[in-house]
Amino acid sequence: MSTLPGSAGASLLADKSLEFYRDPVSFCRQRMEKHGSRVFRSRLLNRPTALVCSVRGMREMLCEKSNVFLKDPTDLMTNMYGDTLVTTNGEEACLLRLSLCSLFTGSCLDSSREFISSVCERCMNQLSDSGQPVNVYSVFKRLGSELVLGLFLNLRAEEQPELFQEVVELCTQHWHGLISAPVNVKVPLWSSGFSIALEAREKLMAIINDKLEKDTQGFVGSLASLPLPESSSARQHLLLFISALIPKALASLLTSFTLALAGDRQARRRALDEPRYLDGVLLEVQRLWPPFIGGRRIAEQDSTLAGFHVPKGSGVIYVSHAVHRDPDVFQQPEHFLPDRWSGRRRSRETL
Repeated sequence: MSTLPGSAGASLLADKSLEFYRDPVSFCRQRMEKHGSRVFRSRLLNRPTALVCSVRGMREMLCEKSNVFLKDPTDLMTNMYGDTLVTTNGEEACLLRLSLCSLFTGSCLDSSREFISSVCERCMNQLSDSGQPVNVYSVFKRLGSELVLGLFLNLRAEEQPELFQEVVELCTQHWHGLISAPVNVKVPLWSSGFSIALEAREKLMAIINDKLEKDTQGFVGSLASLPLPESSSARQHLLLFISALIPKALASLLTSFTLALAGDRQARRRALDEPRYLDGVLLEVQRLWPPFIGGRRIAEQDSTLAGFHVPKGSGVIYVSHAVHRDPDVFQQPEHFLPDRWSGRRRSRETL
């Protein structure tokens, strides 16, 4: 067992949160080079924190030692979304996963195919007919919003355009609560970003409650009938599923996909003709340009990650961008190589 390289300092003066969240890629790259390690220590959110940039460390953290490295109950995700699958731990998380799994498989999934296809075809037709340069990220974010609100809330943009636009704006305001200081201040003519986010949350919950009470079909009706552990679980999970996080993540991935193939006619043709190659392209896009920084946990007890000692109470953050470029797993990690996912190489390099 080795001591984590790096220093966490001893006070607020040593905190590196602003530097990390401003540019996590550069932050991790500089320290990996300095310490010669893909796991190192710093101070983030005024807590000694281990930053994990290796596949081995992330696998231990999220899989093999998931009962040791727990989600933080004071995290902003909990404040903004409540107790959901992404904020709970242990047996509770397992029960929620089992309950929700049926909504994303079998007949529930099949019943959504026609809607998904129609929305995507309309979006692609609008792009091809525009005849002018467009901001594809904005187009894809609109596509993501139409999909999540139609699938999870039975709210179709073409059928209820005013309500659809209202919910999109509320979801955006609500999402800003995750990137605002958690200070709930409201005075005449001014409200803090966190306060506005909480107000948006209440308005969204009112819309969700109305849907759960009145809609008996589709995802909403199926979710309402599940034996969830608490009466509020259905509402909180719907809030999560319609979150602006999902359209933003989808738009990020689709934009990266577009840029990756934009200048390579041969690769585009091959992706059209070979489904396995297209799968590899999509996996490489997710590997090289993940839409989220990563995730954060708290060490419930003394433990180890990738051979390094992690003391009880430490924060632990895995950084997706760096993990996905681990040279111990991916040959030529900085290169866009869709064929790495085919055949024998795929089985060795899948995370």
